[in-house]
Amino acid sequence: MSNEKIQAELAKYEASVEKAIARFPEREHLPEKRLYTPIDIKDTDYADEISFPGVYPYTRGVQPTMYRGRFWTMRMYAGFSTAEESNKRYRMLIENGATGLSCAFDLPTQIGYDSTDPISEGEVGKVGVAIDSLADMETLFDQIDLGKVSTSMTINAPASVLLAMYIAVAEKQGVPADQLRGTIQNDILKEYAARGTYIFPPRPSMRLITNIFEYCSQNVPKWNTISISGYHIREAGSTAAQEIAFTIADGIAYCEAAIKAGLKIDDFAGRLSFFWNAHNNVLEEVAKFRASRRIWAKVMKERFHAQSDKSMKLRFHTQTAGSMLTAQQPNNNIVRVALQTAAAVMGGTQSLHTNSRDEALALPTQESVTIALRTQQIVAYESGLADVIDPLAGSYYVESMTNSIEAEAWDYIKKIDDLGGAVAAIEKGYIQKEIQDSAYKWQMDVESGARTIVGVNKFQMEEEPPKGLLKVDEAVGERQKAKVEAMKAKRDNEAVKAALADLKTACQDENENLMPHILAAVKTYATLGEICNVMREVFGEYEAHVSL
Repeated sequence: MSNEKIQAELAKYEASVEKAIARFPEREHLPEKRLYTPIDIKDTDYADEISFPGVYPYTRGVQPTMYRGRFWTMRMYAGFSTAEESNKRYRMLIENGATGLSCAFDLPTQIGYDSTDPISEGEVGKVGVAIDSLADMETLFDQIDLGKVSTSMTINAPASVLLAMYIAVAEKQGVPADQLRGTIQNDILKEYAARGTYIFPPRPSMRLITNIFEYCSQNVPKWNTISISGYHIREAGSTAAQEIAFTIADGIAYCEAAIKAGLKIDDFAGRLSFFWNAHNNVLEEVAKFRASRRIWAKVMKERFHAQSDKSMKLRFHTQTAGSMLTAQQPNNNIVRVALQTAAAVMGGTQSLHTNSRDEALALPTQESVTIALRTQQIVAYESGLADVIDPLAGSYYVESMTNSIEAEAWDYIKKIDDLGGAVAAIEKGYIQKEIQDSAYKWQMDVESGARTIVGVNKFQMEEEPPKGLLKVDEAVGERQKAKVEAMKAKRDNEAVKAALADLKTACQDENENLMPHILAAVKTYATLGEICNVMREVFGEYEAHVSL
């Protein structure tokens, strides 16, 4: 059918449905365009970029076989209380079919403080597991073969220390570092922009990140050295296009820093990975995932002149959207998570963590975690969504939306380039302000009723207070403090002092890679706080930019 004939038919269609659609004013916030036709994807700049899976620019997936070869890694984000308690949860998940672990750390661990530090009071073990030293990491992975499991660790500012602990545990298990598989988040720029668990200023933080790139490329080659994270940007309130634009801009900054440090793009880019959010709008999310692959492929090929196909492939982990779950009618969250799971799978994720129905209320119970894992397994084995590769390819709507999200994201990336790159854009408050404005608009739409949230601003009901929520024992903090003090009494404290002094000297030499020195300190059972305090002393601490 010619473009002219499609246009004529479309005009007749629009006229016939105008009156009917006018009866539904509550749907006015939806996109103005209601119907998509071949004309929306025909004769555009993107018409030849649908291509095949595993072929540049990877719109349809980074592997030729995708889930026909093997399913995505089914991870479950877990960690609470002590290392002993979290270890029990990890082993339960593995026994129930999880194929990878995803570690949640408590706030003191995330910002480099020991459980014994006064600033940690009341937070030990609350939103994740407390890890103070190599002793805790040994307990966390007790009876878990690190040569067989893939582990993701959501850790950023002190990522080098936690990675060193993981390598040391593997060594004690007899697993060589070059056999370890997993990911550290290690994405400090999004911490400044959206999340807040930073320690050091941007320059030394970027040094630590590039040190990890270099060390792992030589010693831990199967490890994903960074998970460049849009998840927290989206949780803070960004749009889909902003999520991928701001995250890819961060990725560009990391690549530039690594190249400036003397690394070649193809030496490290193949181990970069991304971390996306999966929201409720299923088709928009599918389009977002597809657009993100296309943008990254072009960035690597055209900006950085990568030669390796592996460098151009955007591999990503997905987590379902915690911010979309509601405390009201929490069982509705099972449905939300199922839809988000479907979006991630149809969008071609490499690994996935599904949130639990009660996460808007408390840490998830074991029952809720099991339901969340079963959601992934049902989508994998029963839904048919994994039976074919990129099942929505060719959809007029999805292809058109892929194009429009990509175009909007490129506009943001150009703006960030004009500001001097992601670090400068964060320092100037630009990225923070854009996220804040989007979050405010979303909230205003919810409060006005323009956007319906089932059970919150529509279809409410009287509810009994929820029962059986998981609560962390308040005594955990005291027990953890006692463990740290007992460990310090047993270790060789002279060896600890020597290792920390060596680390301080290395920090003062900008050309020195810090990873071997951190690993040496970890092996003496120097604590996380002791190691981070040495770096605080040399590097200082970051003070947040305040947007006016």
